[in-house]
Amino acid sequence: MIEAVRNAFKIPDLRKKLIFTIIVIALYRFGASVPVPGVDIEAVKELFKTQGGGILGFMDIFAGGALSKFAVFSLGIMPYITAAIIMELLTVVIPQVERWA
Repeated sequence: MIEAVRNAFKIPDLRKKLIFTIIVIALYRFGASVPVPGVDIEAVKELFKTQGGGILGFMDIFAGGALSKFAVFSLGIMPYITAAIIMELLTVVIPQVERWA
């Protein structure tokens, strides 16, 4: 297995892609551990303790534990998807937005 990894890093194009992937994963893990400023983390932890394994716990699973820490990247890609859906709906309703698209 070590030889396969060594061979993967010998190919320049594959090496660039692997390094980029490793950097993106490291950046996401860093953002998932940094709490949002101005939020009482103890209150968030207490909320998760009292709520138990309900919907917040379920959402926390998909956020990789970042929601229980109330981290900077706790929402993941959900805001982007929501904004894309709203903009798609607005292009039908507002002609100016349709021209922009």
